[in-house]
Amino acid sequence: MRAFSRASFRSSRPTTVGFAGALAAVCLTVSACGGSAAGNATATTATASPSGGTAVRLDRPLTKPELTLTDDHGKPFDLVKRTAGKPTLMYFGYTHCPDVCPTTMADLANAVKQLPEADQKRLQVIFVTTDPARDTPKRLHQWLAAFDRRFTGLSGDFDAVQKAARSVGVSVDEPVKNADGSYTVTHGAEVLAFSPADDKVHIIYTSGTTTQRYAADLPALIRGQV
Repeated sequence: MRAFSRASFRSSRPTTVGFAGALAAVCLTVSACGGSAAGNATATTATASPSGGTAVRLDRPLTKPELTLTDDHGKPFDLVKRTAGKPTLMYFGYTHCPDVCPTTMADLANAVKQLPEADQKRLQVIFVTTDPARDTPKRLHQWLAAFDRRFTGLSGDFDAVQKAARSVGVSVDEPVKNADGSYTVTHGAEVLAFSPADDKVHIIYTSGTTTQRYAADLPALIRGQV
């Protein structure tokens, strides 16, 4: 299967777009990944979207979705309450993803490491699985720990995840198990940035955004200056 982008954005500064344009921008990059199962392991292959992601600034911020799932420690996690007043980055993906998801998490982890220790502690990075049947809390915890142990993984009811994703314009389809035992998982590949000032999404980072770009933008996000 393949990941594709209908358009690419190139800019050194956030692009300001209207609400309708923002939702279109969010859905520009969709990762559709297929894979084959072998024993307890599943190997997946996909072609990543072209590089060159950027920040899309919204002129109408998006409301944080009401979502309660199970975190990677097996405990209930109310997204709205647990991230209230905190700078938060959120991404919808899955751990068996061969390219977009791990590279995005790696870019974020490398950017976070460049922050002062106090800012590292304030920032929350939330990874919401779009493949909850396979992404158990234990698997999420082990997978995210390879990037940064402070990242939080959430799993639970797929319908709730899909509803939450769609409320912020992210396309998520239910995973499909193919006849050969492989899976196809389709999900948007954007990082949503919630400002601590109002708990809303002001900036959307499209697929391919670099570590350098995140590192440059995160201090302002953490201070609620976006």
